[in-house]
Amino acid sequence: MTTTTAQATAAPALSRRAGIGVWTLQIVLALFFAIPSAAPKLVGHASAAESFDAIGLGGWFMYLVGALELAGAIGLVIPVLSGVSALALIGLMAGALVTQLAFLDGQYWFTPVIFAVLLAVVARARRHHTAQLLALVRTRM
Repeated sequence: MTTTTAQATAAPALSRRAGIGVWTLQIVLALFFAIPSAAPKLVGHASAAESFDAIGLGGWFMYLVGALELAGAIGLVIPVLSGVSALALIGLMAGALVTQLAFLDGQYWFTPVIFAVLLAVVARARRHHTAQLLALVRTRM
């Protein structure tokens, strides 16, 4: 391993308190994305189906978004996947923001923005995990 790769995969110096805070945030976000967000989509709850019908994409897209949210929630609590999962969920929140503004009258536009900011905190704090994952993928290729 070169020194550049070693430096990229070295963990940043987080204080114990900050580390606990980030883990707590990851767990809370994972619970949110798994239970009140993904679960209604995956079971086809009427409120979720109504929203996806309003944007014109129907059931298949509702199940896809629910599966992506659940996968992201699981990834948030797996250390090596936590940073990349946070980045992927930020992308999902960007799509949610566009959908809110374009199809759902923008009434709750701030919700995906708030979650994207919280996910950005996790992605920043866990960037060393993302670098480790990237280095691992590169060595496998």
